[in-house]
Amino acid sequence: MRTVHTILCFTAALGTWMTVLAPAPSAFAEEQRLKIAANDNRSPAGTLHDGVLDLQLVMKTGYWHPEDETGPRALMRAFAEEGKAPVTPGPLIRVREGTEVRVSIHNPSKKSLVVHGLHTRPGDDKSPLEVPPGETRDARFLAGKPGTYYYWGSTTAAKGYDSRDPVDTQLVGALVVDPAGADDTDRIFVLNELDVPDDMFHEAVGTFVVNGKSWPYTERLTYRAGEHVRWRWINVSTAAHPMHLHGAYFDVVAAGDGEHQQVYDEQSKRRVVTNLLEDGATMGVEWVPEREGRWIFHCHLAPHFSPDNQLPQIIYPDSFPDYIKPPPEEVQAHAHHATMDMSSGGMAGLVMGITVLPGASASARKPAPGPARKIDLLVRKQEHGAGNTANLGYALRENGRETERAGSMPGPPVVLTQNEPVEITIVNQLADPTAVHWHGIELESYYDGVPGVGGSGKQMTPPIAPGSSFVARFTPPRAGTFIYHTHWHDALQLTKGLYGPLIILPPGRRFDPDTDRIFLISSDGPDAVTDNFLLNGSTAPAFAPLKTGTAYRLRFINITSDNPDMTVSLLAGDTPVQWRAVAKDGADLPESQRKMLPAQQRVSVGETYDYEFVPQHAGPLQLDVHRPPDKKHIITAIEVLPR
Repeated sequence: MRTVHTILCFTAALGTWMTVLAPAPSAFAEEQRLKIAANDNRSPAGTLHDGVLDLQLVMKTGYWHPEDETGPRALMRAFAEEGKAPVTPGPLIRVREGTEVRVSIHNPSKKSLVVHGLHTRPGDDKSPLEVPPGETRDARFLAGKPGTYYYWGSTTAAKGYDSRDPVDTQLVGALVVDPAGADDTDRIFVLNELDVPDDMFHEAVGTFVVNGKSWPYTERLTYRAGEHVRWRWINVSTAAHPMHLHGAYFDVVAAGDGEHQQVYDEQSKRRVVTNLLEDGATMGVEWVPEREGRWIFHCHLAPHFSPDNQLPQIIYPDSFPDYIKPPPEEVQAHAHHATMDMSSGGMAGLVMGITVLPGASASARKPAPGPARKIDLLVRKQEHGAGNTANLGYALRENGRETERAGSMPGPPVVLTQNEPVEITIVNQLADPTAVHWHGIELESYYDGVPGVGGSGKQMTPPIAPGSSFVARFTPPRAGTFIYHTHWHDALQLTKGLYGPLIILPPGRRFDPDTDRIFLISSDGPDAVTDNFLLNGSTAPAFAPLKTGTAYRLRFINITSDNPDMTVSLLAGDTPVQWRAVAKDGADLPESQRKMLPAQQRVSVGETYDYEFVPQHAGPLQLDVHRPPDKKHIITAIEVLPR
């Protein structure tokens, strides 16, 4: 699995000039001069008649603009309907179950084309369609079982969509089979990328896209409060993406791998604010927006939504295939000014903007009774931060007294009470602007912490300038484990320590650190490959002993910058003990999902998991936090004492 890295960055306040070196259009055939348009996956392709879909596709080569239409462009291959311009993602194949699908594909290039996924579902993709140079081939199949699938092509005999040449990465399209009688008002979103390795370019370039565009050029969605929203997501990029929704929960109602799909019943569906979408995977999402305002849905990996993701200089290298490589004398420069200002929230890449308009549910909310609890959250530079690179942190002040910095480091736990209003004054003592996002909390958009985006109407969430403050007002509607962290576009703020646990307790409960244990996983630097990760601010944390027969609530949080595969295990010797799942992302699990399980859990970025653990036997245990890609571990001994 490859990770996109962009070498040239930009300064959000000033913008950056980006130059694209591209072949002069006059040097190419008609098909190569065509522009590749972004496909919003609203209109099914082909012609449907008497239960048969006829579709004629052509592989074409053209210029794709992942950002705005005058910005950086890349010469790519893409699918087109016969007589139409190519699009990315490719033409949408959407039919009802029982439909016969007839697809012809023409390959005008000098290389063989292999197309995968044009077969009945469930399937095994063992017999892809091979289209020789200059020829046309047909695929005929019954649509099969309802679900969210996709098709993809390669000119290099790639064994998987994630091992294709970069110029083939846009040869992919959605294939959706609807149940008979179902409506098709849901939306389809395909996650993909422009990812060109270092050995092909003078600089590595890359950006992730949704339906062919990178934020802030992705489609803006508009709904009304109380509206039932249904999405289908397809990830054909080469990376996994923990997808996070601000201000509301969503239900994952289906999941698949492109060949099969599982639909969850009411007892099995997962209610989350963050869900990991593996590369090659699909998911069905349903949710109901309750609060008006502007929100975002984005990948929580910092490199996938940070401004570093905006395209720098793109250079067509000598290693490009001859049939798309321009003669040296026909290379021309094209200047483009990046329009990354505060209206984008200082973000790029995998971000979708959502506007929720007033609706029936908005008027049903009532102000919380009673006076608000007042807390100051101080954002400051630390003389001695945790780990190697952390030198920023938070401190709490209440009733004029700065509270002890206990629990995870560097951000102390913010402990609030369900249904109790709070006013948190964020005081910026840094030399740079900042912002604080209350991750997982259902609150008003203006206080959500996304400067330049949040708010409603003309009201806009501001950045918190150096020396200034901002008051976040909200009433937490549920008890659980959440996160507070910087949402400033400088990812260094996150890796330098601006994060902490946010614990909401039921009314009448007090936080007891002896039985309420927080395990917060974070980054010790901006490089997810070479830098260490931290557990509660340390590479060698120590934990107080446990006692047999005592019920402990174990709260796990991953707020690393780019480690979606973190796994936690509680072991007796080499064997996981048993614990009971109780909550995900702060939401209590339904009784059907509160099961005793082996104590091993993958915790992706932006996720929280709560488990109840009652030690039955005295003796040593080990808490193992594992980062699979580089096999790094933090292993900590925890002693269980007799009660």
